[in-house]
Amino acid sequence: MSFISTVEKIDDKVVLYKYAGEGLSSSAGDDFGIETPNQKRLCFLDVETTGKDRTGDEIIEIALKTILFDLESCSIVSIADTYESYNEPTIPIKEEAFLVNRITDEMVKGKSIDWNQVNSIIEKADVIVAHNASFDRAFIDGNSSVSPRKIWACSLEDIDWSGRNFSNGKQELLCFWHGFYYDSHRAMNDVDALIHLVTHPHYTEDHPIVELIKNAGKPYYKMKALKSPFLKKDTLKANNYKWDGGNKYWWKKLNFDEIEPEKDWLTESIYDDYFLGMVEEISLTDKYK
Repeated sequence: MSFISTVEKIDDKVVLYKYAGEGLSSSAGDDFGIETPNQKRLCFLDVETTGKDRTGDEIIEIALKTILFDLESCSIVSIADTYESYNEPTIPIKEEAFLVNRITDEMVKGKSIDWNQVNSIIEKADVIVAHNASFDRAFIDGNSSVSPRKIWACSLEDIDWSGRNFSNGKQELLCFWHGFYYDSHRAMNDVDALIHLVTHPHYTEDHPIVELIKNAGKPYYKMKALKSPFLKKDTLKANNYKWDGGNKYWWKKLNFDEIEPEKDWLTESIYDDYFLGMVEEISLTDKYK
């Protein structure tokens, strides 16, 4: 287990502080003032849902918070465009979801999301950020007319947490390892904690949020191990391939410079000297769809 070096320790015990959004209150009005080329509008977003099914479940709570981040000073310049709301779904909240977020049917009764306001906030952002963005994006894209054409970034995938010596990318654990805890699995609490995590004052260089922004501007590539032999499935899985049940193939996310070495590996280890796979470029606006 890894903790950042600035975490307070007393008698071999780690001391965690509770974070409740300090320093992230909305600025007056929605105008950030004069922006520079070094500044990026990042909209951090989180949803709580009736369950884990991205096609059948529905949003019951949403939170968005936009920050203006300056890449030169590596600091938050302003905060605005904060929005949060409950939402009454057309289906009951599943017990598995309630056990996580403690949101009841009564709490959301009669409440609804103002999608015009959500669209307005998303439209003005350079990048939409979520932890495990493919989950949140599935729900937002299904309701927003703006989200499908915006660039999304994932603070789980677009930051190399393992390269920073953290063994797990779960948001709660990362926050613990950075010395703080929070009331998790409520939308705005998760948003505030995520902003605090990626802009944590421990970092004087190699800031997580800078890495996030940089990777948000890069497409990624999907290596499809088409026609791979069934007996090779464990080998593929061990090399971080995922199974696409709908299209019946194994696939892996790659950066551009990883494509040729991966082709060589597939040719030698999976296909017996003849490459049968396919590489697909995923554009910036299609990432995490």
